[in-house]
Amino acid sequence: MAKSKKAVKTNAVRLIERENINFSLIEYDISDGLTDGVSVAEKTGQQVETVFKTLVTKAIDKSIHVFIIPVAQELDLKKAAKVAHVKKLDLLPLGNLTKETGYIRGGCSPVGMKRLFPTFIHHSADDLAQMIVSAGKPGLQMAIAPNDLVQLTAAKKVDICQ
Repeated sequence: MAKSKKAVKTNAVRLIERENINFSLIEYDISDGLTDGVSVAEKTGQQVETVFKTLVTKAIDKSIHVFIIPVAQELDLKKAAKVAHVKKLDLLPLGNLTKETGYIRGGCSPVGMKRLFPTFIHHSADDLAQMIVSAGKPGLQMAIAPNDLVQLTAAKKVDICQ
């Protein structure tokens, strides 16, 4: 008798299920080392405009801020600092990512971090029925309605890309 594949449970998945929010999981192979957002979109057959990456930043005052942007775009740190109401932001050093969020590089979900940080989603999500973000581990993405992600993360939709 074949064993059935166990459902993947990350902090993000547990939280979304507990809130009864509709979502779907998308798994992909990471053995080739191609885990950048554009490669993930290609591997999963998703339009690149629908796949978003989660970037964690630290302000000069040590506050943490989360930005969710399309994978093919770059975060504009000046715009990001302005919407976060801080003087200056830098990307959080990778060595601090797990300590601050509970997630590792390539699997940082905006949902289910250790704490609920101020979160901002690029306004292009407004045009989408579903957006794709990390589900909490490398090789696992989730499709979720942008407004549901806003609800889960208390995010604001803003213009934060270059």
